[in-house]
Amino acid sequence: MKKRSLWLSAGGALVAAIALAGCGTTTYFAGRTLPPSGLPDRVLIAVQNPSVASSGALTFVDAYYDIRFSYNQKIPGFSITGYSGQLPVTIQNMPEEQLGAVYGAGDGSLHVVNYQTEKDNGAQKGLNGVSSSIFITRNQSYIFAANQQATVLTVVDNTTSGTYALSLPGVYRVSVNPGGSAAMAFVQNSNYAYYVRKLTAMETLNYSGGSSTWPKAAMDCEPQNSPGWCLFQMQSPDSIDATGNPYGAPLVFDRPVKAIFSADGNTAYVLNCGSECGGSTSSVTELPVAPMIYLSGQHSGSLPTNTALHADCAATPSVSSCTLAIPGGSSNALVSSNIMYVAGQQLQPDGLFTGNLTVVSLVGTATSTLSASAPAGISDGAPGAPSRMLLADDNTLWVGMTKCNNGERFAKGLPYGCLTMFNTSSNSVIMLEPYLGDLNGIAGVIGLHKVYVAQGGQVYIFHTTDGSSINNQYVTVTGTASDVAFMDGHTDGDNTVY
Repeated sequence: MKKRSLWLSAGGALVAAIALAGCGTTTYFAGRTLPPSGLPDRVLIAVQNPSVASSGALTFVDAYYDIRFSYNQKIPGFSITGYSGQLPVTIQNMPEEQLGAVYGAGDGSLHVVNYQTEKDNGAQKGLNGVSSSIFITRNQSYIFAANQQATVLTVVDNTTSGTYALSLPGVYRVSVNPGGSAAMAFVQNSNYAYYVRKLTAMETLNYSGGSSTWPKAAMDCEPQNSPGWCLFQMQSPDSIDATGNPYGAPLVFDRPVKAIFSADGNTAYVLNCGSECGGSTSSVTELPVAPMIYLSGQHSGSLPTNTALHADCAATPSVSSCTLAIPGGSSNALVSSNIMYVAGQQLQPDGLFTGNLTVVSLVGTATSTLSASAPAGISDGAPGAPSRMLLADDNTLWVGMTKCNNGERFAKGLPYGCLTMFNTSSNSVIMLEPYLGDLNGIAGVIGLHKVYVAQGGQVYIFHTTDGSSINNQYVTVTGTASDVAFMDGHTDGDNTVY
């Protein structure tokens, strides 16, 4: 019966294709050109070990019919031509640019995939070994990568063909704003945050005398005899004594792990992992982006120090603090208009953790720039580990975790699936999907009311209307599915938040 329905649907698509051809056009949304596959709705799947001859592949499926082959069965399968990365783990989805950046953990490569041609543009140059976190700007001008093993934050400046390995022991996370003008770095088990700046010609000259000529907040400038980029600590050592105690101002951060940026690009929200990462209190700290802009000639404001961190709060005298406690945990977040959804894990008396989602209003009040709702229980997960968050159709937010079978829910015999469906209209959890393994990727197929997920090494599909599962028989892969992305999303917002 399903096969008959599939052929009927295929017939309808064929009629539509003929009509389209008769109109003399091969374009669809926003004037984009139909790719060689002829598919207007594609989900890209990063696959590890698809065969004995390859350790990585990028396949894609028809997300309208949920099949990995053409509707007329003339093409047995679709894939990105020329991809050669090893063990692909993440896809940085950029559908507005018709690009995807795929990171391979097997060889430390970052390949930029062209969605329009369905071909691999090749690996980016200048990276140092395996990265624990990596991002490329949408215009492909800059790459920022944290190499925890080599203890360096790598900056690849494609505008000058330069590569800068900035020393930062313990660095393991990077965050880059959507506009590609500010980048932050985070060190594991640390209460400090860092940012990079591209130097002006005068700064290069002034800092060429070695570390004694650098600003006090500079951690490293490279190359040291004629630096082009510097890495700065946000809370300058000027305000900290020899024993590490602050002068007159408390430390702003508590195990910071990530930064999320406002829609207008003016504000960064630093997620403080707190007790989830061995610290004290989970929270969100609001920062002005302007002083952190790394583009030469566009720097604005003084270097962020203990006082400058709260410059935006000082502009509103009635506001007393720019840090908001998030009792439910704060290790990942997603911003939508003036609302931020914060996901995290809360430490329980028995030493285990339980997952929570907190809705934070970004509209200021008389005493604070931020306010939070009571946390809602979601999937448990590994404390401090990267989770997955995505907005999809039908006012739904999807949150995925790893190691959900190690949390409080599993220990108490409660449902412990790694995927949560949340209704953003009612701010309530709709359902906790059944356990299928670690959740490593989510793709919202916007307009078709479904989400694809990479979970437990395989691909699954769910309805956004009620969370029910869709038959995944024709989209399963050989190998291990590590991530998914909706190649034909209307905006770059159609992206899993890492």
